[in-house]
Amino acid sequence: MPWPKPLSSVWKNTLSKSIQYGAEILHSRIPYSPDNPYLEGIFAPERQEHFSTNLKVEGQIPAELDGALMRIGPNPINIRNPCNYHWFTGDGMLHALRLKGGEAHWYKSSYIGSASVQKKLHRPQIPGKTRGVADAVNTNVIHFAGKIWALVEAGAYPVELNVALESKRHHLFEDDQDLPFTAHPHIDPETGDIHAVCYDALSQNKVLYLQIDSKGKLKHHVDIQVKHGPMIHDCAITKSQVLILDLNVNFSVRSALKGSMLPYQWNPKRQARIGILPFGGKAIAIRWYEIDPCFIFHTVNAYELDSGDVVMDAVVHCKALVSSIQGPIEDQDIRLERFIFEHGTGKVARTILSEMKQEFPRINDAYTGQPCRYVYTISCGEFDDPSHVSSNTLFSHDVETGNSESYSFGENWVTGEVIFVAREGAQAENDGWLMSYIHALDCSPSKVVILDAQHITEGPIATIHLPVRVPVGFHCNWIDYRKLRANYS
Repeated sequence: MPWPKPLSSVWKNTLSKSIQYGAEILHSRIPYSPDNPYLEGIFAPERQEHFSTNLKVEGQIPAELDGALMRIGPNPINIRNPCNYHWFTGDGMLHALRLKGGEAHWYKSSYIGSASVQKKLHRPQIPGKTRGVADAVNTNVIHFAGKIWALVEAGAYPVELNVALESKRHHLFEDDQDLPFTAHPHIDPETGDIHAVCYDALSQNKVLYLQIDSKGKLKHHVDIQVKHGPMIHDCAITKSQVLILDLNVNFSVRSALKGSMLPYQWNPKRQARIGILPFGGKAIAIRWYEIDPCFIFHTVNAYELDSGDVVMDAVVHCKALVSSIQGPIEDQDIRLERFIFEHGTGKVARTILSEMKQEFPRINDAYTGQPCRYVYTISCGEFDDPSHVSSNTLFSHDVETGNSESYSFGENWVTGEVIFVAREGAQAENDGWLMSYIHALDCSPSKVVILDAQHITEGPIATIHLPVRVPVGFHCNWIDYRKLRANYS
């Protein structure tokens, strides 16, 4: 019989605090060392929050852009033992560039007000309950239900932000359920519903699928039984189904006992599988497809064929998180692949779309869940050199013709995730702009670049010079201020 809800909440909070205390003891087992490549160079944290106007601009910013390019990532405060710091676990910092009327109005950086950040900075805690073992909200920033939200995975709630980048509250959007969320949901462009497959570091035998309506209220959720505590960073959706990635990076008791800050590790011995669940369906309706060992941090898109088959494109790592306790250092094969899941047979066909090392795939989000032609990615360097975890090249793939175009930002630069912003009233899928933060290897101030998505080989149409270095981080999104809730502040 399940615990009554109040007792269940108390039990979870007690368990969480006990695990946190135990984890701190285990973390102390790692011998001290000042060396960690993810705390140096382009990864080194900025020690202050910044606000600047009067930004230098080269070229012409498209006048119809009215919003902010927001990028989130780790910016750790007070690292006790650098040797044991993992890049994925650092305190979250948000960076935003405000654009309007063809001008760059301001750049601002601000810590995400997680419980740990507020405590470290001696600031009052923000409203709302916290959940999970840790709440370093550092992985994604999205616009949903008329508001801005910062996200992380493994159990913590989203954090609501205002347009000044101030953290307002912890909450599962506008719902009161005590459920984990993910760093990488997908929004259905037709309904506005958000879909997510979520795991909780405190629960190794199940993950959850959540469907939340466009107003932020929980619409449907399903408990999905799993083994080995899989890390699930992403999912994919079609117009009527969600794809669940139960793959080969799993919770590792051995890593936890050794003191790893991120006790998830490559596990090639377990069977990798991908499940397909109809929206609104129960767990028994999942169709599971077995595949060879791999890991997928990021899907591209998915859609259904008239035959009932489902197509999913994704960036596939042949292995991931093999041994390092600091970050994704291991050299590895990464490919852009297409999966076709045959309806009713359990068979999967896999095709390589591009063999170039690449990550952070993006599309025109209006095509989520339906066939799309253009995929935008960034190059990866050699993983034994963390400063090249991303590299200097933007790719534009035409998956219909198989043709690809690229643009290099130069030897001294690496690029972050590139996002697509559609031109208002656009008819063509690729009619719009590509935007990204780029980072100097010599640690000079960063830049934001804007390219015409139909002509990327011509280079940026606008470059905005930022006043400070932005550390290399994770996800980036365009927040259109015209779509925020009226009077949102």
